[in-house]
Amino acid sequence: MPVVTALYRYPVKGLSPEALGRVALATSEGLPGDRQFAIAHGTTAFDPAAPKYLPKAHFLMLMRNGKLAALRTGFDPGTGVLNVRQPDGDGVSGNLNDPAGRATIEDFMVAYLGPEVRGHPRVVTAPGHMFSDVAAKVVSLINLASVRDIEARAGRPVDPLRFRGNVHFESPAPWIEFDWIGRELKIGGVRLEVVKRIVRCAATEVDPATGARDMGIPALLQREYGHADTGVYARVLNAGEIATGDALSVAARLI
Repeated sequence: MPVVTALYRYPVKGLSPEALGRVALATSEGLPGDRQFAIAHGTTAFDPAAPKYLPKAHFLMLMRNGKLAALRTGFDPGTGVLNVRQPDGDGVSGNLNDPAGRATIEDFMVAYLGPEVRGHPRVVTAPGHMFSDVAAKVVSLINLASVRDIEARAGRPVDPLRFRGNVHFESPAPWIEFDWIGRELKIGGVRLEVVKRIVRCAATEVDPATGARDMGIPALLQREYGHADTGVYARVLNAGEIATGDALSVAARLI
């Protein structure tokens, strides 16, 4: 039976993951605090009073801003403070709930990314909004057996964090998650409906440890498998808690 090995959320879109031991999920929501903030280009029109889904190209993100992966960030949801450190140890801290704190992070990104930013970037957020790559609020699942199969085809290690998933799980075989589309899963006390495969972009080319664009994952997937997909999205069907070590069981087909 598949088993959950790791849980992650990404408080700021495009920045470092935060590992969790357990997390409480709500119906039709993503992980709490996941993609709660984003750093929008100065040319992006985002209204926090009337938030709408925008494609990732409107924000700083790894597909085009690979240097973001070299930053080490930590977010404290209690205080709202984001700490950002460069590989050389230099960095800044700013309270994302405060205009002055957001300005500190924005100015840092201008200096760090230079011409990669369009206009002066803005830290954006809105109550209940999630800056996901898809419009629906979902949880992403990564089968580590599938990642190992990619490693075998690539002939080199592949860090699962390249895929920026919420739930990593071990399973007896690679790619079985693609057979789960339209089926119900159960993890801990939570039921989820698997809704679609995740199409991978150039963000996966970036080494999450160094920020180097060193591996053509989408091209490898197309060449070896005839698709560019890794992982699946799932919709939460009921409130409950999941944790590392939980078994993952596959139930009925819903569609």
